[in-house]
Amino acid sequence: MTVVREESTEVAPGMAPAADRVGAAQVFMAILRRDITVTGQELPAFLAQVIIQPLFLLFVFGKILTQLGYARHGYAQVLFPGIVGLTAMLTGLQSTAFPLVIDFSFTKEIEDRLLAPIPLGLVAIEKVVFAALRALISAAVMFPIGIVILNGIPWRSSATPVVVGVLLLGTLTGGALGLVLGTFVPPNRINIMFALILTPILFTGSSQYPWLSLSHLRWFQVISAANPLTYVSEGLRGSLEPAVPHLAGWLCLVVLAGSLVVLTAVGIHGFRRRALS
Repeated sequence: MTVVREESTEVAPGMAPAADRVGAAQVFMAILRRDITVTGQELPAFLAQVIIQPLFLLFVFGKILTQLGYARHGYAQVLFPGIVGLTAMLTGLQSTAFPLVIDFSFTKEIEDRLLAPIPLGLVAIEKVVFAALRALISAAVMFPIGIVILNGIPWRSSATPVVVGVLLLGTLTGGALGLVLGTFVPPNRINIMFALILTPILFTGSSQYPWLSLSHLRWFQVISAANPLTYVSEGLRGSLEPAVPHLAGWLCLVVLAGSLVVLTAVGIHGFRRRALS
């Protein structure tokens, strides 16, 4: 794809850098509002798309297997925080990666965004922020669903700040990972890559088990430690069900913040490369 603009670091005569920043912020918010409006118009379809998989995971593993005796009583309380984390991160990932692949290779709708009077990096960041907002909605919906399916969920009001912090960083990290995949994976390989990437993320992210319980499976524990989803699951589990062995909340927040910075930097680089190629 060819883009007709080149980014410039020069400031127009008589225009202060502060004015540039204000103008860029206004354009950024305008693009974000447009995306939010479109999602609001398609809210039922959006919720059905992102909630079906975690809903059935919670129903089968948290209710059916427990009632049949194949899972221990109380396992649902361990599972629920992980399912919320899984929903948050995967929704953020998918909400960035799939639209980018489509925009860059098929519909070319990204060209309108690239012509906006803001730096290319901000266009990429808007994609991540919008994906995070969608993911936060999906994660929030899982709480009433958990109450209905499990007849109650673990919750402590004192844990609210940590839960919000973990979800914010987790959804943004998922969006940044989607930015990386959506810009570095060739369009004709995206289905294969998602099959190879999403399944390992799903089953190595400590969403179905506490990470510390893997101490006797050191090799798998190391693999799980490399998955950012692990720190979303563990952060939520430690906040909502502190009696379960878990990683420290501050550690989860630090790792997620570091992952967000690295993945965003890599994703912006990939976005620039695709946009200017």
